[in-house]
Amino acid sequence: MNLKKVLWATAILGLLICGFIAYQIYSAIFSPNTQFNNDEAFVYIETDASFSDVKTSLEPLLQDLSTFEAVAKRKGYITNIKAGKYALKKGMNNNEIINTLRSANLPVQVSFNNQESLALLAGRVAEQIEADSLELLQTFNDPEFLKETKFDEDTKLAMYIPNTYEFFWNTDAKSFRDRMRTEYERFWNSDRLQKAKNLGLTPNEVTALAAIVQKETAKVDERPRVAGVYLNRIRKGMLLQADPTVIYAIKKETGNYDTIIKRVLFRDLEMDSPYNTYKYAGVPPGPITMPDITSIDAVLNPEKHDYLYFVADVSNFGYHMFAKSLAQHNRNKVQYTRWLNQQKVLR
Repeated sequence: MNLKKVLWATAILGLLICGFIAYQIYSAIFSPNTQFNNDEAFVYIETDASFSDVKTSLEPLLQDLSTFEAVAKRKGYITNIKAGKYALKKGMNNNEIINTLRSANLPVQVSFNNQESLALLAGRVAEQIEADSLELLQTFNDPEFLKETKFDEDTKLAMYIPNTYEFFWNTDAKSFRDRMRTEYERFWNSDRLQKAKNLGLTPNEVTALAAIVQKETAKVDERPRVAGVYLNRIRKGMLLQADPTVIYAIKKETGNYDTIIKRVLFRDLEMDSPYNTYKYAGVPPGPITMPDITSIDAVLNPEKHDYLYFVADVSNFGYHMFAKSLAQHNRNKVQYTRWLNQQKVLR
């Protein structure tokens, strides 16, 4: 009788212990283990990150790091870490967290606009993906890549078309650059190539001219008209005489692309640079910025007119007054010069 009691007691105790262990395991796996107040929190795991690195990233977000580690070991995560950007939802348990870190790498939207140099582009992109700016810049400037793609020091900016693109956060520099090449080749389809040919321009020349249009007007609806002016001047063998090219020449000479120049002076027009379209005929050797698609398409689809000149219209800011003759242009220019003087814009 006593033996039966002992056996029953042992059995019950064993069941209780097993139940407790099972409960602990269940709790470790399936109980909520987050401690942030927002609906979700983002975790960035770098390429080649160790499990220790992952724990450091998760520590502020989890209630109990030890249970997470125990479950991670059990599920084999610590030897199969994947880089990327991940979203943890409030109230997730360890099982859900690990499943997320295994298979739910989130895409990110990478945007860049009208950068004037590859260094500035590298800095902008590095803010949005894992690759750092130095690595990106070195990859952009790789001599073998430039040779293969037939870009050079002047034209290499043309390969990067401002837009919003979807990448994974852990994209490396080479993958980003190669994707931009693919996007460039996709952009220059047979229709656009034929339009460039009809204008007597190469894609690089179209981009260089579009960059001037981009700098001249922020008004998308005015860009085809501005493009038409420059194309008319090219057809007549006139100098483009575009102020933005002079400003770019100054920036390129000094290496300071943050320089703000609101007024081009007569002495600036004498600067000896192939980008100075007051001295050198034709389209500049490369783009002075990365033009928007709207600016490129404005050059490829210009407004048909006889205008040869334009100047800012102070009565309708952002737009311009256009002229067919130099005499009319000089009359139009009076209002702009007077406004600059009134505003004390000296440089």
